[in-house]
Parts: sequence; C-alpha cells; structure tokens
Amino acid sequence: MLQRRIKSKIVDALNFSPVVFLAGARQTGKSTLAQAIAREKNLQYVTLDDLTILQAARSDPQGFISSYARPIIIDEVQRVPQLLLEIKRRVDADRKPGQFFLTGSANALMLPKVADALVGRIIIFTLFPFSYDEINGFQNRILDQLSAGIRLGNYPEFSRKNLIDSILTGGYPEILKIKTLRQKRLWFQSYISTILQRDIRDLSKIEGVYELPRLLSFLSYQAGSLMNLSNLSRELGIPLMTLKRYISLLETILLIHRLPAWFSNIGKRLIKTPKVFFNDSGLLGYLLGIDESFANDGKLFGQLFENYVFQELIKQISWSNQLFELFYFRTASGKETDFVLETQKRELIGIEVKFKETIQSKDFDGLRELKKLTKNRFKAGYVLFLGNNAVPFGDNLFTLPISAFLGIE
Repeated sequence: MLQRRIKSKIVDALNFSPVVFLAGARQTGKSTLAQAIAREKNLQYVTLDDLTILQAARSDPQGFISSYARPIIIDEVQRVPQLLLEIKRRVDADRKPGQFFLTGSANALMLPKVADALVGRIIIFTLFPFSYDEINGFQNRILDQLSAGIRLGNYPEFSRKNLIDSILTGGYPEILKIKTLRQKRLWFQSYISTILQRDIRDLSKIEGVYELPRLLSFLSYQAGSLMNLSNLSRELGIPLMTLKRYISLLETILLIHRLPAWFSNIGKRLIKTPKVFFNDSGLLGYLLGIDESFANDGKLFGQLFENYVFQELIKQISWSNQLFELFYFRTASGKETDFVLETQKRELIGIEVKFKETIQSKDFDGLRELKKLTKNRFKAGYVLFLGNNAVPFGDNLFTLPISAFLGIE
C-alpha cells in the first residue's frame, strides 16, 4: 500500500475533534485509507456501499447509530444524510474526540446537511488522487521551499518522456496498475459513466443526466481557462440556472475545481471570473483524447501540464502544516500569472507554468506585473519549466525546474 501523506493529519484530528470527515472523488483510495486507520486505531468500520447496511441505515438512522459502539468509521456517509442529524445529537451529548470518522465521495462543504448538522463539530479533509511524491515514495516539501526561497543552481534532470507519462497517467490508484493505453481508456470510460449515473443521482435525483457527459467533455477543453457560464450556456443549449446546478454537482463530487482570481480587495475576489481545472490530468487527457503523440503540441499539452501543476499544488496544500490559499492573477490588460499562493502572513508567491525547456525574460511579464501591483506583499515569483536550472531573472524572480517542483532530489 502506498502511503498517503494526509494520513497523519487525519489521525491527529481524531485526537481532538469528535467528528472527522474525509471527502474525495470515487476511486481516490478513501476506503483503503479508512480501513488502514481502522486497523491501526482499532475502530469499527462499516460501509454504506454494502446494500444491506445501506438499507438498514436508511430505514432507521437512529437505531443504526445506536447499534454500533464508538469510535466508528462510516464509509460513503453521503448516501444516507439522515445519519448526520443523529451523529450531531450524539456529539452534542458527548464531545469526546474521535467518535466518528466519516468518508464521502463528495465535498462536505457543499453538502448543506453536513454543513448545517456538524458545523463547529467537524474537521474536514480532502483526499485527492496520488501525488507524484506519494507514487514514488518520498516527501515533497516544495511549499516550504518556496516560502523559504529555493536554492539556486542545478536540479536533477527529469526526462520529458517521464513527465509526459506522469501527466497522462494521473494519480488514481487503479489506473496505476493498468499498463496499456486501451485498458486505461476503458477504465476512465467506465469510471465517468459510473460516477455520473450513481453519485450524481444519489446527490441530486435529477433527470437529464445524459447532458452531463457532454458538459464534462466541453469543460475539458476549457481547463485552465476562464469559466464563462453565459457562453457555456449558449454553446451547450442548457439554461443558465440548470448549467450552474450541473457544474455545482461536478464540483461536489470533486471532479472539477474552480480557481478564484486573486484581488487585493477580498470582496472583489468573489465576483471575478474563476478558472476551471480537473482533479486529475489522466482523466483530463482521456476527455481530450490525448496520448503521447500530442507531446509536441505545445498549446494542447501545455494545457494538460498546467492542470497537472494545479493538482499537485492542491494536494501539497491539503497536507501542509502551513496554510496556503491558491488563486490565479489576471489584469484587465491581459497580463497573467497562472497560480498565486497566499501564505498565512499574506505574502504572495507567483508561479507561471511553461511547457518548454528554455525561458526568456518575457515569460516573467505576468509575474513582474503581480510584483508591481502587490509591492511588499510579493515574496517571490517563479517560472516553472522543463529545464533543470534555477536561476535569477531579476529581484525575487527565478526559474523553477520541474524536478524541483516535484521534489526530486
């Protein structure tokens, strides 16, 4: 079993919070991780994917919770949200830590019944597909290094082929076991079909699920771009309110993520157009129909590379001991920085992503604009690229080799 870096944070949370919730898309390894923690902490484990247990929980939520001793792990709890009110009642009567460890194939923050029932009583984590360092058995400390300032000079070479393989494979545990491209495509096809037919129906009871595969395909071409819902509505012929609901559902099951714009006025951040990204570059590559033959298409593969960087960043943020928020930056004139990390001290670290091996001064234009506008809050700016040299391009501006970003030593 590959080690999950978020595991220690979950175990620690069980020592002080009465309820811990682990969210994650289907097939990211939640059940495997929950069962490992159950063995180590001697917790009971029940899963609502078992149809008999599911029916028992639905028929009598109060009796179901009463029948199990605590502490207990309940897997896929979003399938019976009525359990949450009973869990709330139990926790209000006894605030002992570590009583309930819940998992669900949905973002708990976007499920009203979870938020309403357990606010102030719950610690929430998100499990993403494997990160590069988890797959390869080491710990990437890139966020700490970016905060402290990376060392200049040469980093290990990372072959273009290995990077392309990593991007196209992604991090779903099952996909790592599959060798052929045909088998991987079949797995992704089945995965998308199952998740849209099952999880979406469980969460929403909507009709018209047939529209979601088309929406998902269309969004794949928008990955890394601004999400203009009005344009999407016109292009797809889906009413705007229905489209908003569909996109919220795709976010809730953690297939897509909206990245907000950074703006010094926090209120204005909320009305800036977000960008859309997918939770896994392998999944995105499948939706785009991309394989190794597209590796020389700088624009198309650059889009995949940017999504790959996004997903690695949100994974590192999810288990970092420091708190980071992730944004993008764009001016009205079109100058842009792909990613902006804001630290607890409100310092800003900019990252521009380039799928190429040679960097020029103009590649720093967006970072220079971010630096000019944010002044003392700007800590450093990096252009992430395929070379292996970290060199300065001005005050607090540097190239960032892909091997450094992935934590390869």
